Amino acid sequence: MHSGDIQSPPRGFFGTLKKLGPGMIIAGSIVGSGELILTTKAGAEAGFWLLWLIIIGCVIKISTQIEFARHTISWGQTPLQALNGVPGPRLKVNWLVGYWTMMTVLIVFQQGGILGGVGQTLAMSWPLTASGVEYNRLQDRLTQDRIELKLLEARGEETSHVAELQQSIATLSKQAAELREPNDPYLWAAILAAVTSLLLYLGRYRAIQFISTALVAIFTLATIFTLVALQMKEQWAVTTQELATGLSFHLPPTGPAGGNPIRTALGAFGIIGIGASELIMYPYWCLEKGYARCTGPRDGTTAWTDRARGWIRVLHIDAASSMVVYTLATLAFYLLGAAVLGRVGLNPEGRDMVRTLAAMYIPVFGPLAHPLFLCGAFAVLYSTLFVAAAGNSRMVADGLGLYGLTGNSEATREIWTRRVSTVWPFIALVLYVFVRAPATMIVACGLSQSIMLPLLGGAALYFRYRRSDPNLRSGWLWDILLWIAFAAFLVVGVWSVIAVLGS
Repeated sequence: MHSGDIQSPPRGFFGTLKKLGPGMIIAGSIVGSGELILTTKAGAEAGFWLLWLIIIGCVIKISTQIEFARHTISWGQTPLQALNGVPGPRLKVNWLVGYWTMMTVLIVFQQGGILGGVGQTLAMSWPLTASGVEYNRLQDRLTQDRIELKLLEARGEETSHVAELQQSIATLSKQAAELREPNDPYLWAAILAAVTSLLLYLGRYRAIQFISTALVAIFTLATIFTLVALQMKEQWAVTTQELATGLSFHLPPTGPAGGNPIRTALGAFGIIGIGASELIMYPYWCLEKGYARCTGPRDGTTAWTDRARGWIRVLHIDAASSMVVYTLATLAFYLLGAAVLGRVGLNPEGRDMVRTLAAMYIPVFGPLAHPLFLCGAFAVLYSTLFVAAAGNSRMVADGLGLYGLTGNSEATREIWTRRVSTVWPFIALVLYVFVRAPATMIVACGLSQSIMLPLLGGAALYFRYRRSDPNLRSGWLWDILLWIAFAAFLVVGVWSVIAVLGS
């Protein structure tokens, strides 16, 4: 930090608005695989039963998020440096950084799943091979017939058309099973990995982030509109009873779409809203935005304390505004998944994950559902892939320094951030090609982040009671929120361990 970087915090509304940004970057990456895939998958498997868990998963993490960023502003440390100072066993780095390392490996798997989702999206829009064209034709007809049949069965209709649809589904399923899986999604994934690597190497992520965030916002509004429009259709409308069920704090039975709704929901809890990875990543963006730099070196003076309080106030507004955005988006995706996919028994997974997700929009948009969804899915998933690659590269570069593999200076971290971000998409590509199960890859990462949450909740309490400046602490209500968050993290973390061991 240099004395010339010191700035007084903004006072008015518009001045504060200009200084917001880290939260919107996080929101741009958050409204992605967690919301589009895991949240809708949880809705498909659990129906409306877990609405309460989704809301808690979005709202409860903000206290921990702000406590981490408050520590960064107060001490000027990166988040991993702060975690490395938490007491506990050490082997080169401490236990928290050690688990973060394992989680990051699974995050690359998640990125492979997202890259696969984007590849599937583009393959559905622009197949590159003749087999891809034929596969799309069969699968589109099969999905439409299944939805139509489910609707007729839900109405209790026994007509000749029902028998025709059943015969058509049987014939199309047999034809699709005989087709070899096309390589189009993998070809598109390879192209995207190369393009993403080049853009990250050139440092063009800010422009891409702006465009992607705008597209994500448009698609999220389209999703909210779809949910509202469903209320105009009697067979799809979300009833008051269903909402009451979702807010009853009960666990679901196995839904019509099958699967393991509890496991999926636990994975969703770890990744929706601000996940464990974003909790660590958020302060890095706060550092880049300049909150700590503008506060200045910690000198214990009244002027420094006043500046720190002002920038922490900006931090609160930044985090809260992003929470509103991603909570609304998450609720829209969950309710849409429960209202459409859950009712017709479709579960987004495997090589047809994206095609199944597109079915959510058919009741409202009909033939336009596929092109609308594919454009939105590309924006949402690619935005997540891009911003997460940029953010995780910063953490990995910092981690390499903590392990003693590189230097710890800011200049060294910048060099290694660019290097890591260049190879990150290719590692994700290799994992996708060999694993070939994008939804499963994303769920596994979500579970690892669920396990990480109580560790981060405990670290936040350590920062609050052992490392915080008495002049910068929030009141007793904030302490209660931190303890509630830690308790919720602990329950979900233990549950996630049991789910993993029992699988």
